[in-house]
Amino acid sequence: MTEVRFYHMERSTLESALPALLNKAVMQGNVIVQSSTPQNVEALNTHLWAYNPDSFLPHGSEKDGNPEQQPIWLTDRQENPNNANILTLTHGATNENIKDYKLCCEMLDGNDQNAVAAARQKWTSYKDQGFDITYWQQGQNGWEKKAG
Repeated sequence: MTEVRFYHMERSTLESALPALLNKAVMQGNVIVQSSTPQNVEALNTHLWAYNPDSFLPHGSEKDGNPEQQPIWLTDRQENPNNANILTLTHGATNENIKDYKLCCEMLDGNDQNAVAAARQKWTSYKDQGFDITYWQQGQNGWEKKAG
């Protein structure tokens, strides 16, 4: 059964939280990062190339091609061309195929009340479908498991 983790960002932005999570996730296998628009995908793609000059996250998007060779694939579609076992949903993206992944990470902007409301609905839906759900919140020392 797929594990679903909600990451509630209150102390940082997606752009600062995502690279650290992806560094850990890519050690467990390939990753899909699904966003809601092509513009968000390209903004993340650009950010992941430049966020830290001393670090490298192997990733690509449709613009880069060769998805089967990309450990991290950025997309705005429900696809899995790199045979990923981890799905990360950003910018309110939804995916009807989360059961096909070992882990689904929902990245939640805690400063956006619409995003919080949507996450509550997703939580209920995932729970009704029988997924193993946990809730993680940013604390003083990083991510803290708060529920699940």
